[in-house]
Amino acid sequence: MTREYNDPVLLSRHRPWSAWVVAGLAIVLLESSAFGAKPSPTFPAQIPPAERARLQEVAEGASVSARAAGEPFVARTDVFEFLLDHPEFATHVTRALRIARYRIWRGAEGLWLDDGWGVVGQFSLVYAASGTRVMYARGQYQSGMLPSIHGQAVVVIEYGVNPNGDHRSLISPAVTGYVKLDNRFFALAGMLAGTVATAKAEKEAKRLVKVFARASRAIDDNPAHVHEQVRQRPDVPPGDLEDFRQLLQLR
Repeated sequence: MTREYNDPVLLSRHRPWSAWVVAGLAIVLLESSAFGAKPSPTFPAQIPPAERARLQEVAEGASVSARAAGEPFVARTDVFEFLLDHPEFATHVTRALRIARYRIWRGAEGLWLDDGWGVVGQFSLVYAASGTRVMYARGQYQSGMLPSIHGQAVVVIEYGVNPNGDHRSLISPAVTGYVKLDNRFFALAGMLAGTVATAKAEKEAKRLVKVFARASRAIDDNPAHVHEQVRQRPDVPPGDLEDFRQLLQLR
């Protein structure tokens, strides 16, 4: 069943786990100030026209863009998609497993992310259906050496699912990211940097998939232990925790 969300999205950098994960790719591209071969933007027809127009504007005017396929990994599809669709809870999982340092929380205006490395902003999942997630983000990167870099990002996660017969599937992900910088100087610098962003994006995408695989293995190996580690974290959303417990079929 298709779900559509209309809040705004953040740009992120270091290996997130779930729907915000491609926002991570977007910020990597932003920070590299590089311009790869722009993938042709194609968005699901089910996205409402106004939202689709906003995504198209960012993609077609992108200062930075790239597409990368990650290595396939084995996971329970329902668990993988639960984490994709609950980014705030997913960060509690990755932090409990010491896989990533992101912090995501829900404020009055929607979801916020702070990656601990200067990236702060808002993000939202604007489209979710089997095999596809689309996110929109607006945020900024702050560095002591450069002025704040502001921008928008559109990130598309696509994944194929091939069941392997033991209630798990081989998941084959691909990530496409578009970043439109507000500052024309940084946008021009990105365009002059050639194919650096593409190579960097591909490398980051592969690292992100390794995070997926590590978290999936940890949940598969000892779901009760992972649940207990997450349960002990402060501020974990209680509703998401209970849904996660039921998904893992724990007592």
